[in-house]
Parts: sequence; C-alpha cells; structure tokens
Amino acid sequence: MNQTRTFLLFALLAVAYLLWMAWEKDYAPAPAQTTPVAAASTNAPADNTVPGAASSATPAIASSAPASVTAAAGQLITISNDVLRLTVDTRGGSVVRADLLGYPAEPVTRKHPNPPPVRLLDDAQSDYFVAQSGLVSAGSPAPDHRALFQSAQSHYELASGTPELKVDLTWQQAGIKVTKTYTLKRGQYVVELDQRIDNTGSTAWQGNAYEQLQRAPRTAHTSWLQNMTDPSAASFFGAGWYSPDDHFQSLKFEKFQEDALRQSFAGGWAAMLQHYFFAAWIPPAQQKASYSTDVVNAGGEHPTYLIRTVSPALTVAPGQSQTTGARLYIGPKLVGTLDSVAPGLALATNYGVFTVIAQPMHALLSWLEKVSGNWGVAIILLVLIIKGLTWKLTAAQYRSSAKMRKLQPRVTALKERFGDDKQKMQMAMMELYKKEKVNPMTGCLPVLITIPIFYGLYEVLRESVELRQAPFIGWIHDLSAPDPFFVLPAAYTLVMLGQQYLMPATGMDPTQAKMMKFMPLIFAVLFAFFPAGLCLYYVVNGMVSLGQQWYITHKVENGEVKAKAA
Repeated sequence: MNQTRTFLLFALLAVAYLLWMAWEKDYAPAPAQTTPVAAASTNAPADNTVPGAASSATPAIASSAPASVTAAAGQLITISNDVLRLTVDTRGGSVVRADLLGYPAEPVTRKHPNPPPVRLLDDAQSDYFVAQSGLVSAGSPAPDHRALFQSAQSHYELASGTPELKVDLTWQQAGIKVTKTYTLKRGQYVVELDQRIDNTGSTAWQGNAYEQLQRAPRTAHTSWLQNMTDPSAASFFGAGWYSPDDHFQSLKFEKFQEDALRQSFAGGWAAMLQHYFFAAWIPPAQQKASYSTDVVNAGGEHPTYLIRTVSPALTVAPGQSQTTGARLYIGPKLVGTLDSVAPGLALATNYGVFTVIAQPMHALLSWLEKVSGNWGVAIILLVLIIKGLTWKLTAAQYRSSAKMRKLQPRVTALKERFGDDKQKMQMAMMELYKKEKVNPMTGCLPVLITIPIFYGLYEVLRESVELRQAPFIGWIHDLSAPDPFFVLPAAYTLVMLGQQYLMPATGMDPTQAKMMKFMPLIFAVLFAFFPAGLCLYYVVNGMVSLGQQWYITHKVENGEVKAKAA
C-alpha cells in the first residue's frame, strides 16, 4: 500500500464513521418526542410510578398511587452552596431543579456578560428531569416522592466560612415520623440525602427506601445539518449504571422496554447521562441495592423514563429509629475527580469503544493544560509529543514515499511497456520495488496508529467538559465547538494540498486519482463541523508532518543527485 492509498483509506474511514453517526441520529428507532403532562402541583407526569412495598430486597414495581398522596400543592424551596443551586419541592421532597453555578449556559460576551447557569435538573415541561426519593411500605405509613413534607423556611444558603449546609424536611402520620435531610458541602457537586424513620407507634415499621431519576426524552433535531452543527447531537443520551462485576453499562431510551435493567448488587450507582453533565444516585457502597429501569406511561401520549435504586428491607421497631441514605451527584463530567466520588463514576463520560485510548489521552491533555495554562496550547503540545513518539515510524513511511516518487518515471515506463496487462505490470512493479529496496506496505503501520488516535481525541474533545467554552486565540472562543470562521478547516485543506504534492502517484488508477483531487474539499467540509480543538490538532499535526515529509523527500532527492555527480 503506497502513501496515497494510506491517505485515501484514512479519509474513507473518517467519512464512514461520520456517516454512521448521522444515520444513528436520523434513522435509528427513537422514542416519541413528548412533553410531560402537568400534575397537581408540578410539571411532573401524571403517572409517577413508585416501587411496590415489599419485605424482600427486590420489591415489585407498581404504579398505583398510595393513600398518602393528597391534592395539596407543595412549596418550592431553594438550597445553595457555592457551586449548586437546588430547588426542592416539598411535594415528595424531590429535587426538581438544579443550576450549576460555575457553568454558564452560553459563552460570556460583551452583550451577555452574565448568562444564566446551566440548568441540569428541570421540572419544565420541555426538559423534564428530576431526582426523586421516598419510602414504601406494605402495611405502614410511608412517604413516597408524592407525599407532602414540611419545611421551616423557603430559602437556605451556605454561609461564608461554613463547610456544610443541612436542610430538614419532615413528614408525620400515624406514629411514623420521617425526616429527609439534604446536606450540601462547599465546593462539591455531591448532595447527601438521609431519610430518618422514627417509630413512635405500637407496631414495627417495615418497608424500603428508594431513589430514582426520571426524565423526558429530548426533542430530536429535524435535519442532518442540525445534527452536524450541534456538538451534543452525537453524545449519548440515556441511562447508565455501574456494578463491580459488569462495570459501566448504558441504555438508550428506545431500548428501555426490551433491555430493561433488573439487577441487584452492592457498590454501584445509577445515572441519567447527557452531553457534558449528568446526575447519579449512589447508594451506600456496602448496601446491596436493587436496580431497575422503567417507562412511565409506556405506549401512552406522554412517556418518561426512569432508573431506580431500592434498598434492602428496613425494619424499625416501636420506639426505635433508623436512618437510610444515599448520595446524589449533580454536575459536570470531571473525569479527574469522579472516581473519588464513587468507583467507576468517571466512566459516565462514556467515551464508548475508544475509552481505552481516550482516558489516558484526556489525562495527558489535562496535565499539559496545567503546565501551559491553555487548552489550545495543550493540544499543540500533545501533537508534538505524539509526533516525537512516532517520528521514526513516520520517517520510514516518508522515506518509502520519497523513494517511490523517484521511481515514478520508471513506473510510467512500465505502464507504457505492458499496456493493459495488469498482472505483468504488478509483477514488474514488485520486482522494481524489491530491487530498489522499497516497501509499499510501510505506509500501512502509521495509519493503524493514527486512526485510533483520531477517534480517541475526537471523543475527548467532544465529551470533555473542561474544553466547553475554553478559548484559544482570537476568534476561537470554544474549542469544543466548530471554528466559527472556518480558518482551521481552510488551513488543513492547504496542508493536505501540500501533502498531495509530495505524494507519489505510483500505482494509482484513474478512479483513485480523481478521488484524491476531491479529498481536500471533502475534508474541508467535514472539518467545518468538527470541534475547533480537533481541527487545531490536525492542522498542527499536518504541518509538522508536511515539514518532516518535505525534509525527508528533499534529503532523498539530494542523495540521488550527489550519487549521480560522483
């Protein structure tokens, strides 16, 4: 395989990958795009399923409303630390809104110096996504996520110099008192939830605690152009969970019914994932919880999707109390810190099949950013490191290419000699390559390294929240979004033209020659939709490669001239 065919293979694989992603978005089966129906006091779906109470560790699922639900409206209270602002509805004590205070929804500009923060959880009809929790019991009073709690005030904020903030919500009925306590700590996206059960009655209380995330499907784009220009369009959107045995797994909404989750394990977590941000319930590590997925109002006009964890059976004797808890992560996919929150939580970034390449690349890129202070500079340094590691490999490739370029007149003569006899032509070319010690297969090995790096880096730049709205220079204000003025795609097109000039046309048939002429234009169009960070990587990589290729080609040609002169 000569250099031209290697380049063509790389281009075709890149095009095939992008076409496959576009097909997945445009033609793969998708759930109905709906809007949740407003309930009595919130925008929640009318049929909010709750786990059926049971004494076993794996309760059955039921959708009937318990007797504790009333028509009274809840009160919205806000709970804030320095990075999170939560809105909790006393109807169920659920988190119905969550604002990430350190992440503007839009880039900061002169016209919009103070854009609102990203709202991850939201009970609005178009973006319904809430974190719910509660208790269920077969024969005892138990507040699920629709029971009415009481709060002492409507606004709580972490005071300056205070490490944490605790907020209590209370519910009481027939000798059973339940206190939900939310704890927010300074600088943390982890929300601690405790549910304390006080039994002042005369009979034992038995039941289960549960936590669940419930959301509506997002509105799909109506055209391939919207899919290509929206950085989040190709990102995973659905449920994910982790178990120590099976590690990370994910489930798209359209697969909820046929591939429903029904497992029990300890040391896991359950999440709803989207581009850059996610929410996850994390039960106590030693607790063997039951995990399940479900579709609320399946087949109806307004379905929503949920993933749930249910605790083992709880028993509280008369006069006794017991506390059960879980943690709720609401925040960005910060790969470097997530595993310290829970094992495997960094996998929520969901790099897919390229995780083994993307994770170390992200770690190296993060270190380079700390050294340089800029993500764009870090990408350039990453190019230089990778080129340094593969320098000898690519040098062998370019030497082979330069030698084949020198042989071009002799190959042309062979074509004229053998005419249309392709078999004799190939045999003569192989004999020529053998005599001149040229290996056409030398160009194949570098592409086997380049393609995985390309896709691994593509996933890193597309999914890494650290690069979201990260500026580089001048016109590039967001390395995770396409270049707004197409400067980098145009620069890469020029680099490709230079590489084509130095590439030999040896062994190329007319069809290949025509395709090669269109490659710069095809890549210019593709890179117009790629993240600017990825374009920057390949512009710098192409420039360094072009310089190396020119140097080696010039050296080989000069060597021939000197040999003739001698």
